[in-house]
Amino acid sequence: MTNKTHFGYQEVPTTEKAKLVAEVFSSVASKYDIMNDAMSLGIHRYWKQATVDACKVKPGQKVLDLAGGTGDLTAKFSRLVGDTGEVILADINPAMLEVGRKKLLDKGIVGNVKYQVADAEQLPFENNYFDIITIAFGLRNVTDKAAALRSMLRVLKPGGRLMILEFSKPAHAWLNKLYDSYSFNLLPKLGKWIANDEASYRYLAESIRMHPDQATLLQMMVEAGFEDCDYLNFTGGIVALHRGFKY
Repeated sequence: MTNKTHFGYQEVPTTEKAKLVAEVFSSVASKYDIMNDAMSLGIHRYWKQATVDACKVKPGQKVLDLAGGTGDLTAKFSRLVGDTGEVILADINPAMLEVGRKKLLDKGIVGNVKYQVADAEQLPFENNYFDIITIAFGLRNVTDKAAALRSMLRVLKPGGRLMILEFSKPAHAWLNKLYDSYSFNLLPKLGKWIANDEASYRYLAESIRMHPDQATLLQMMVEAGFEDCDYLNFTGGIVALHRGFKY
């Protein structure tokens, strides 16, 4: 029997999910930044800045911006690590990575940034390499999240930290109801109007609902081997920032 996994609310063969997710992000890559601002009313910028602040990046450190897409976090990290540091913008989707590369070049960000097509489940980096790993709004699209967490732990240095910024479960019933109404009624229409792609944004809404809640993801991090794990809710739990360390 073929192993199954979730692609939004659909059940698909495990071996097919990565291809289906790739099709979604190849479709939306060119309008991704515009849609982020429209979907969140710009609040995603606050969530990302809060994540960068929590990383406490120092000059000379090595940072992996995993599933970094169009490079919002990489741009911030590049300034913080300085000439002696290194930031790798990694994404499994070449189209998203190319949009990020062009955007950062247009901003004059060169020298300490590298680009890598990478699968989170099998990171192509040596052991104990990075001081900090971030994955922002990407973990929910990974087929085997436990394998990805173990892979991230492997490439982190002892003392390094993982920061996971991801949509999660609203803490209040009224907010959850409001959020559901927005996600399944307005969000796909925004996708159609702005990106000419209603189906991809319906998948994104479904993928958020299928992602583990705060407590479940925290336990997954512990089981993968991370220590001192905790999380912080943003915007009433619509988004959560999970943190774990490797010792």
